[in-house]
Amino acid sequence: MSKFIKDEEGNSNSYAPVLLPLSNAAVVSHLKACQKLSVNHAQTGFIKFVAAFDHALESEIQKAHSNQEAVDLDGVQRAFRSKQAEFERYYCGYLSEGFVKFKKRKLNTMVGSDVNPSENDLELLGNEDLEEAIAITSLTQRADGYFAEPLWALNQRFAVLNGGVHVTESSNPAAPIQLCESLRRALKCLPFSNKVKTLAYKVFDKYLLKVSGNITEDINQYLKAQGILPHLRYAAPSGKVPESYLSEDGDDSEEGIDENAMPSHDENLSPEDYQNELLGAIRNLQDQLGTPVAPHQSSGAITVSESQLVDALQFLQHQPQATPGFFQGNQPVIPANIDSVVEQLKEVIKSDDDGEVQQGDMKTIDLVGMLFEFMLNDENLPDRVKALLSYLHTPFLKIAFIDLGFFEKSDHPARLLLNSLAEAGSRWVGNDGTQQYDIYEKIKAVVEDVQKEFDNDVKVITTLLLEFNGYTKNITRRQELMEKRATEKAQGEEKLREVKLRVNDEIRKRTHNRELPSALLLFLLQPWSDYLSFALLRYGDNSDKWARALALVDDVLWCIRPKTKNEDKVRQIEMHDVILSSIQAGFDTIGFDQAKSKKLIDAVTSLMKLAMQSKRAEPAPAPMRQKLEQIAAEKAGTSPASDDVATPEESQMVEKLKVIEFGTWFEFKGGRRLKIAWYNARTSHYMLVDQMGKRVDMISGLDMSRQMIKGTAKIISGSSKPFFERALENIFHKLNEKAEATKAAGDAHLAKHE
Repeated sequence: MSKFIKDEEGNSNSYAPVLLPLSNAAVVSHLKACQKLSVNHAQTGFIKFVAAFDHALESEIQKAHSNQEAVDLDGVQRAFRSKQAEFERYYCGYLSEGFVKFKKRKLNTMVGSDVNPSENDLELLGNEDLEEAIAITSLTQRADGYFAEPLWALNQRFAVLNGGVHVTESSNPAAPIQLCESLRRALKCLPFSNKVKTLAYKVFDKYLLKVSGNITEDINQYLKAQGILPHLRYAAPSGKVPESYLSEDGDDSEEGIDENAMPSHDENLSPEDYQNELLGAIRNLQDQLGTPVAPHQSSGAITVSESQLVDALQFLQHQPQATPGFFQGNQPVIPANIDSVVEQLKEVIKSDDDGEVQQGDMKTIDLVGMLFEFMLNDENLPDRVKALLSYLHTPFLKIAFIDLGFFEKSDHPARLLLNSLAEAGSRWVGNDGTQQYDIYEKIKAVVEDVQKEFDNDVKVITTLLLEFNGYTKNITRRQELMEKRATEKAQGEEKLREVKLRVNDEIRKRTHNRELPSALLLFLLQPWSDYLSFALLRYGDNSDKWARALALVDDVLWCIRPKTKNEDKVRQIEMHDVILSSIQAGFDTIGFDQAKSKKLIDAVTSLMKLAMQSKRAEPAPAPMRQKLEQIAAEKAGTSPASDDVATPEESQMVEKLKVIEFGTWFEFKGGRRLKIAWYNARTSHYMLVDQMGKRVDMISGLDMSRQMIKGTAKIISGSSKPFFERALENIFHKLNEKAEATKAAGDAHLAKHE
């Protein structure tokens, strides 16, 4: 049952340098090593799972509500025990098969409704299939969320093995979904009811995180050691494991749970705990620094309740200035003035109730304000998107008072909506005024709907989130498909470029510092270079055709040298007909013009006759030779050497660019955003795609470096973390710096008066 990757180009264990396109042998070698690591960890975990599942079946038999149910479960247990070896073999075999599919670029594991978009007729899943799909989705989402950063790093490294083609969890052979899919397929070999399958997934859930963690970390470390993106950094998850959707009360005490499944370090928490720690630290800093209070505050003032604050925010949300006329027109959007909104809130409270806001509520107002202040300063977001999103401040401040989970829960719909809007804006809207897929209009519509429809029911936010994510999900698929096609086309073009460079180098090595006639230079640098390119591209550099085509160059160069010895003249006579027929055959192969072909062959014949007479042909004039060589160099994709001399600063920048990750976004002069989708280290060319995934340019590393040094191109600092988490980090750092500055000022004041 197990399927293993086969060597396709010998047994070479040599590895390419960092980011160099790997040979097929190197890719196969790396994939086999990753396959072995994955299967070994999976097998170890599966043995424990099998034992725990058998125990769970025994427990179900004991808890059976009827004798018939107990008999049925006993039969299931006996069938399971009789096929344990087969069950394990299928499970490991399917996991191994994933690496084979990855090598062939056919791995695309989907769950539930997330099916292949190329299918024309999508049938509704049956109840049993739907339950199984929900169980697998729950398992994979939990693992994917917990190992988000290690999986992101692994996707980047597998993309290098995949020739630069983008890799996601569905196409990553070591991702958690592959373990779940292997189990799903293996379960088909057993006569299990849907209830028993659900039990199997519940038990499997207890081992998935540990196995996934071991596989992801070990493969990351292996590929790093092999020079595959060695400088890629990510934070290893630890701390409290996210709660499973499949768990029930008391599950954690059941036998089979591995108490040491995940490492626990205070400095490395799960995303949920990490954000809660950040929030706690922020609130502590707010306490230390004190919170701004309403103006004209007096000790006898009436305290304003949260419900009164919500009413005041509701009033402000529906004021004309909260939803200005830009929603109906094409005028430039002016960002909302957050400070002004807060002042208006205080004025409304003051005029209606002559009251004062509690310190705790002021902290919430201040925190939401800092959140949107970060958004307005986030360089990842285009200015147009920042301006739009700034008008969510008032409704989101209202949410912070209505639903305490807004800050405490990382999966709160309002937080997820803000994350999705920010991510979509940064991906598909440019600072040059362009947008893709009408995403700017879509974001605008969402902001308008929040302003108009959201009162106190967060379900409105949830509905908008689902609609917007559904829209962007389809866009992402289209973009990835377009980017994949662009990458494949670029790889083909770059392969041809490499061939032409190789041919030009071979010709230059043989003609350098040698005086040669114009006709021969024309023959070598144009039609015969085309034939050499054809032979190398079609048959490879180990082929007989390439060797003979290259040998003909050496033979012609020897034959046109003046001959004084009889034995050389005899040899030339013997070679004469063979050389001419080989040249004619080469011209015919590439479809070279017949009239030009005859002239060049006649010229070569004349040069050989002169050599037989011990005479040397007149060399090509320097300007003509320089022109011919320049044309050949440009045809091969190179430019004159004088233009390509890099300064020390440019050379340093070129080296830095060599370790840049696929998917890095650049902003060019005028605000246009382009992404590095692929890099060819042999030709030092980067493929840039736009926000639709469409190829825009193939630029050299030196040209890219020069633009960066001039300031006409800059890297947009990206992050795998969602917008809201980055915002909390930024708020913490700013408050912490402020607290340290305040403390330093206080210490200095005390020291001055001592």
